[in-house]
Amino acid sequence: MARFLLKRILHGVLVLFLITVGVFAIFFVAPNNVARTLAGRQATPQTVKLIEERLGLDQPVWKQYLDFVWNGLHGNLGYDYYHQVPVTQIIGGALPATIGLALGAAVIWMLLGVFNGVVAAVRPRSIADRGMTGFALFFYSMPTFLLGLLLLYFLYFQLTLKGYPVFPAGGYVPITENPLEWARHLVLPWLTLALVLAATYTRLTRGSMLDVLGEDYIRTARSKGISERRVVYRHGLRSALTPVVTQFGIDLGQLVGGVVVTETVFSIDGLGKTAIDAINQQDLPVIIGIVIFASVAVIVANLLVDIAYAVLDPRVRLN
Repeated sequence: MARFLLKRILHGVLVLFLITVGVFAIFFVAPNNVARTLAGRQATPQTVKLIEERLGLDQPVWKQYLDFVWNGLHGNLGYDYYHQVPVTQIIGGALPATIGLALGAAVIWMLLGVFNGVVAAVRPRSIADRGMTGFALFFYSMPTFLLGLLLLYFLYFQLTLKGYPVFPAGGYVPITENPLEWARHLVLPWLTLALVLAATYTRLTRGSMLDVLGEDYIRTARSKGISERRVVYRHGLRSALTPVVTQFGIDLGQLVGGVVVTETVFSIDGLGKTAIDAINQQDLPVIIGIVIFASVAVIVANLLVDIAYAVLDPRVRLN
């Protein structure tokens, strides 16, 4: 186990190294005037000069890169000259909204997708199977922004017109202020993400379960008189979840890195909306910080997925 973890961590470090090289080359080497590019369109000459001094742009490129990596390892992702605050403060302010949105939606889409996939696989070619497959195809082809707008129209606008203001139009309330309002503001964004992603998990679970239920050890378990529920959930589902967990790790890592469309539709000031605002304002330090943070989130998520393999499937050996 220790050897496997060390190997995977080294792979992650290598990937992160390549990402930092690419980011550094794009933002610190390619521009003709790096300080002016990082300062933004409305920067004063004093700000540009301050950036040149702070980043040591008169130093060799290799020295600038080492300083860039060293600062990142110490939690310094740069300084946002547009808002006059450190980039980590911008990310820290937006991160709770994104994490709340991602984790809440993840619970819904996993439960819904896995349950639908198991039901469809246990009763192949039945009405339930066709219904679950239709559900998956419908929401799989549904753009996220369109589903979000439809939920806003029917569950916010129409209900509010009829005197039932159950759901808000958008925004975000910190959980520390009011947990009930926090959940109330995130219900529609949760459903928007969960219904689209649950379609993928329904198809993954169904296909994997159909393969597993045809294995010899499943037939042996049934011949021993083990109940069908235990065969399906204890023996079949546990092995069938391997590709589901793989997809879950990738999706969750990307969501924590920023849910751009959903946060924009529902006016949630998370990492995704912050990234869009930074792009519109050409606030490059914030863009750099979010790219690095999102990369780390995806790498960590994939490492956790590899560890989960051995827990779910005894046939997998990490060493």
